[in-house]
Amino acid sequence: MSSAETAHRLQFAFTITYHYIFPQLTMGLALLIFALKTIAVRGGPNAAIAAESARFWLKIFGVTFVMGVVTGIPMEFQFGTNWSRFSERTGGIIGHTLAMEGLFAFFLESSFLYLLLYGERRLGPRGHWLVSLALFAGTWLSGFFIVATNAWMQHPVGYTLDPDGTFHLDSFWALLTNPWLPWQYLHTMLGAVVTGAFCMGGVGAFYLLAGRCRDHARLFVKLGAIAALIATALAAFPTGDQQAKNVATHQPVTFAAMEGHFHTEDGAALVLIGQPDMDALAIDNALQLPRVLSFMTHQRWGARIEGLTEFDRAVWPDNVPLLYYAYHVMVGLGTILLAIAALAVWSLRRGALYERRWVLWLLTLAMPFPFIANIAGWYTAELGRQPWLVYGLLRTADGTSPHVSTGNVLFSLLGFFGLYALLTILYLFIMTRLLGRGPEATA
Repeated sequence: MSSAETAHRLQFAFTITYHYIFPQLTMGLALLIFALKTIAVRGGPNAAIAAESARFWLKIFGVTFVMGVVTGIPMEFQFGTNWSRFSERTGGIIGHTLAMEGLFAFFLESSFLYLLLYGERRLGPRGHWLVSLALFAGTWLSGFFIVATNAWMQHPVGYTLDPDGTFHLDSFWALLTNPWLPWQYLHTMLGAVVTGAFCMGGVGAFYLLAGRCRDHARLFVKLGAIAALIATALAAFPTGDQQAKNVATHQPVTFAAMEGHFHTEDGAALVLIGQPDMDALAIDNALQLPRVLSFMTHQRWGARIEGLTEFDRAVWPDNVPLLYYAYHVMVGLGTILLAIAALAVWSLRRGALYERRWVLWLLTLAMPFPFIANIAGWYTAELGRQPWLVYGLLRTADGTSPHVSTGNVLFSLLGFFGLYALLTILYLFIMTRLLGRGPEATA
């Protein structure tokens, strides 16, 4: 791998990692804000509390949405500055989905968000509720088109390829019905709901521990815990399971790498913990479940799973250990989050959640975990696709901008470090003020 290619990849990895902190929260909160508005419009003893809670989380959504837009713009420019050959060859396909994502993100979402923030009195309760539904739909449509773009890169369909390497779209419908897309999209969006739910539940738990805003905090914890349990369970099965089967079917070399499976085996074991040794092509200190990988993949205990050594080393993922660890971090944190959510709901059903301080502490301390798990999931997808930009058709080395030097990329990367550090300070300052004021300030 050339130094210029490494620099291009490093810059894009940094910018997309930082950017994805924000959309996963807004996509998750969009559903929960709609749920709060539904509770408010139905009336009842919690209607006023739910309305105030929705206003509070709309402010957090708004600030986070702005951060997502600001950090997303440089990524769009990088398609031209860092990945010009990729854009030239695939622009006729991915340009459609990226343009539609821009329409929903920058126009529809921002318009609905403005109406939610400033139009409640004019719209009335039911009108405001309908706009919250529109914001939820627009946010999730935006996510759909981004995932559709990535799904095409993972499993290209509906195209023709010219002799010069340029892709042309034959069927927009094929692009939107890519068999890779449904499970990847649902898994991604459920991951976002996990983030939003744990943030809402964690903030509510923090308020309860501090003895503040108790009525609002109870609603935050209750809604957050229930949504977290449902979302984490569905993220594991069926969506995570089916997405893993997609990888096993269409990218078997990726599947072998992320599972740490080096040698073909009938009745392959599932590796829970271990360290990949790339010299010995084995897992050190492995904790395994015998034959479970075969059963989970093919529903047969003795099914054959191909190992990495079955494939030409030229098509192995570029960094097998990092891919393996990213995948296992995602699965491990997902399991921990599922256990915490189940414990919280169990305590809720027993009427003890609001007084069990140790459970509230777990919810509070768990807030960063969904962000890490979601980012690790995206790393798994992107590292697993390597060394291809378009799987099996366009290598990453052939998609970079040939006239942008390593020095230029690294210099601009330093600029991103400084800019994003300032943005982080600003975001944390605003969030601290909003959380300090609490939902009662929105009444």
